[in-house]
Amino acid sequence: MEDIKERKASVRKEVTEAVGSISNGEMATKNSAIEERLFDFANFAEAKIVLFYIDKENEIATASIMKRCLGMNKAVVLPVFDTEKNKVGMYKVDDIETDLKIGEDNRLEPDITVCKNVPLDCIDIAIIPGLAFDEKGGRIGHGDGLYDKLIPKLPATARKVSIALEEQIILQVPMESRDKYVDIIITDNRVIYKI
Repeated sequence: MEDIKERKASVRKEVTEAVGSISNGEMATKNSAIEERLFDFANFAEAKIVLFYIDKENEIATASIMKRCLGMNKAVVLPVFDTEKNKVGMYKVDDIETDLKIGEDNRLEPDITVCKNVPLDCIDIAIIPGLAFDEKGGRIGHGDGLYDKLIPKLPATARKVSIALEEQIILQVPMESRDKYVDIIITDNRVIYKI
């Protein structure tokens, strides 16, 4: 098990370096390509209620995607994780600028005093964050395990999709039994369906 943790740490470091070497201009082009590919993806186009994430370092930015969804009358849902109680709540965000606040982990999250709670089983498609992925749907996140706990709770009918740079796709992600897979990965170059 320690070997897998070391391999994951090594993958995180390698991918972070690869992503860090991309110029701002090239990154903007890649992000735009990912966004267009996502909006062209049939499951996403048909989805009415979309679970997103607020990006951390080296994750694909989601703000412009969420704003575009709001303009198309898609429901944008974000999670609020309560790590002490091992719970997660889903909240509908109507305005990215006014409905978010700084959470416990110093990251933006829905302000639950203004956002409406959404039952988990209403999610049509879930955009799952990650740092590295493989073509089998394996993913490595930041190591907090929050999404590995969330993925099995999502409806079986909800596609679990990640958006990533081609530089974040590796040959094989070291996986533990508690790690969960995504169904589809959309990169700046292609759509990868889990093998």
